[in-house]
Amino acid sequence: MQVMIIIENDEIILSTDNGRVFMTIKKERYNLKKVDELTRNHPRLKILDFMAVKKAVESGSHEPIELGAWIDSMELEISSDKMQAFLTIYESPKFIQDNLENLQMNIHKLLQDNHIIFGQRSLDLMSIKTGKSYIIAEGLPPEKGANAKITYLQQAEKTPVINDDGKADYFDMNFLVEISEGSWLGEKIPAQQGVPGKNIFGEIVPPIMGDDSLLKYDTKSAYEVEEEGKTVLRSKTKGVIGELNGVLTVQKHLVIDGDVGLETGNLKFDGSIQVKGTVMAGYSIIASGDISIDSNEGVHAAELIKSTEGDVFIKGGIFGKGITTIEAHQNIFVKHANECTLEAKDTIQIGSYSLGATIFCDKLVVDERKGKIIGGKAIAINSISTAYSGNNSERKTELIVQGIDRKILTENAKTKAQEMMKLQEETTKLNFSLSQLNQFKSSMSVQQVALYEQTKQKYNETKRKVKELDEEIQRILKMLRQTSDYFIDIKREANPGTVIQIGNKSSYLTKQTKGKFKLENGELNV
Repeated sequence: MQVMIIIENDEIILSTDNGRVFMTIKKERYNLKKVDELTRNHPRLKILDFMAVKKAVESGSHEPIELGAWIDSMELEISSDKMQAFLTIYESPKFIQDNLENLQMNIHKLLQDNHIIFGQRSLDLMSIKTGKSYIIAEGLPPEKGANAKITYLQQAEKTPVINDDGKADYFDMNFLVEISEGSWLGEKIPAQQGVPGKNIFGEIVPPIMGDDSLLKYDTKSAYEVEEEGKTVLRSKTKGVIGELNGVLTVQKHLVIDGDVGLETGNLKFDGSIQVKGTVMAGYSIIASGDISIDSNEGVHAAELIKSTEGDVFIKGGIFGKGITTIEAHQNIFVKHANECTLEAKDTIQIGSYSLGATIFCDKLVVDERKGKIIGGKAIAINSISTAYSGNNSERKTELIVQGIDRKILTENAKTKAQEMMKLQEETTKLNFSLSQLNQFKSSMSVQQVALYEQTKQKYNETKRKVKELDEEIQRILKMLRQTSDYFIDIKREANPGTVIQIGNKSSYLTKQTKGKFKLENGELNV
């Protein structure tokens, strides 16, 4: 490449040779300030070793000084995905203004030499800034297809039916959804293919498939089948739809057409139970799933009604006579609660009144229009809502919202997590022992069979404990995530004799009042 003179005057000669830039000083006292001015006027000049230039200028040398490099007039950068090209022009504004046509031709040639044939953009050269990158070509991005769409059969909405007059009917609830073998439980419309794109080289860019999702279900009670381009989920058995650990399941369902009493005895069932009559005095029901007592007469002096994993619904209410205990792993829905004990880890909803009952739950809701809590003790973690509390006879009625101690709960969760990890290790060891023993099951002695059964029993018991601990940890974590707006809300009338307590602050009402009671600046706003 031939030496090219860039500038020559009575002070310096600036020239290029093979992309290298040299400066020869002709006049004494040429300084660094003028070198800086030189780089501003000639954007293509890039000084590579400033200290060497400084030293040469200050020495007053008249020998050629290598300043740096003479870069290309323009630079093209292509993105790694081939979807964009960026152009940077290293010419002064005056040069650009004086050479608009040539620059346009050079840009076109640069794109052509780099085989950029799609998505070219025009640049307003009069408004661009020297050294700044601009998009000169942009491809058409591919479009993502629709994500897989999953629909499940809706479970019973365990909330009161709203009548035409807008009032809630707590005694008419669609508590269970019964299904037969082969019933539709859900379906997945598969993810769809998107629309292809095109990069700046004119090449087709493959379309993006929509996100896939999995149907979540218990494989023991449901199965998948392809139908008309969809994945359909169907029931393997007759039962009621439920959910366990976030997975859809079909639970066993026991229907008692009459009462639970002398003819049936006490019931213990792994699944849900629907009693179309009542539970007679002194009898009990324990079920892993939901329990529904449908008689309008309610329950009279039954001993225990307990759901270990689900909800309890008693359409006609409870006359407990100080005997009946109702326990639910999740929620309890009842018309009224009379001299009984109710205990639920989530919400208890009472449609009419609570009279002399003992209640433990996370949230207690007694009909806010006409519901009453009279006598007894109601203890909730987060909130209690009712229309009335106590009565004109000033019967003592204790309403207590405990709140949570986050530090204690956090430590409790950690302790349970450690305990669960130990049990999980034990489960792994027991499972290994069972697999080893199972190989010799056909030739075992009586003593060995007994050992095998004991190991199996211990394995199942340990698994059950792990599940219970995990559920308890998740419940604690849910409580920790909740906001701490603890309150007791008495909409219409809080009578004298009512005890209002939130945390460790309490007040015994001596006159009639109403309102939403909570802690304000550490004190009760009674």
